[in-house]
Amino acid sequence: MEKVEHIIQENEQNERIDKVVSLINPEWSRTQVKQWVKDGALTVNGKVIKPNYKCSLNDQIEISIPEPEALDVLPEDMNLDIYYEDHDVVVVNKPRGMVVHPAPGHLTGTLVNGLMHHCNDLSGINGVLRPGIVHRIDKDTSGLLMVAKNDYAHEKLVQQLVDKSVTRKYYAIVHGIIPHDYGTIDAPIGRDSHDRQSMTVVDKGKNAVTHFRVLERFDQFSFVECELETGRTHQIRVHMKYIGFPLAGDPKYGPRKTLKIDGQALHAAILGFVHPKTEEYMEFEAPMPKDFQQILDELRQGS
Repeated sequence: MEKVEHIIQENEQNERIDKVVSLINPEWSRTQVKQWVKDGALTVNGKVIKPNYKCSLNDQIEISIPEPEALDVLPEDMNLDIYYEDHDVVVVNKPRGMVVHPAPGHLTGTLVNGLMHHCNDLSGINGVLRPGIVHRIDKDTSGLLMVAKNDYAHEKLVQQLVDKSVTRKYYAIVHGIIPHDYGTIDAPIGRDSHDRQSMTVVDKGKNAVTHFRVLERFDQFSFVECELETGRTHQIRVHMKYIGFPLAGDPKYGPRKTLKIDGQALHAAILGFVHPKTEEYMEFEAPMPKDFQQILDELRQGS
């Protein structure tokens, strides 16, 4: 059972406990937090409280997060695009539209289902729903992911993410013409208090840094390469919107009038890391999906 502690800050006092705690981790919903309170898994200053409790400055919150519910995640035969595989690591190119891992109510058709059919020796660090998953990309983002086949490899790869030594470069088409060739967006990201399904730049958010360079400019769009220094939820999508150049096709953060692409024009093209056993640096590159490349070709032709 995982334990999480949090001390209430000035900007959090007088807020309901479920709202405050749900903003600590983007994967926690207010409904889930309320259930923890009812179950006594969430305490304030060592005491069980009611779901409508309002926080005071310096309140000490402790959450005993229960083990994930044991659910059957069935292997599914899929035509996975495997770029590399050995006894420790799999590198796979995920298509746009595929969810990375199952969630309650959505247990089939995910990358994890396919991986479990392809190889049954995935690490168990993330529990039954996310075996082997070291990092994620959004459903409608395509591109490369590294997957751990044992716990040793998983811990080594996660540490590289913590140390910011993993190379993660994305190609994106954004609205607008970016005037400068290079840039760095250093802006903290957290849950949007007005929309729980969205992330946004907030003062009290988690540190988030994205580097970008412009590869091509068109009449109304720019083609950019974005390199992640950190890996927050929706980071590139939120950061590019924040500087005024939202991703084309992004249904959550972009304008409605956009390019004809099913989901945001974002592709995890380059992935590099040090192999957990051999300690050799490995780098992989996946070409853009056909519809992404077709849109680029049309933009180059001025259509």
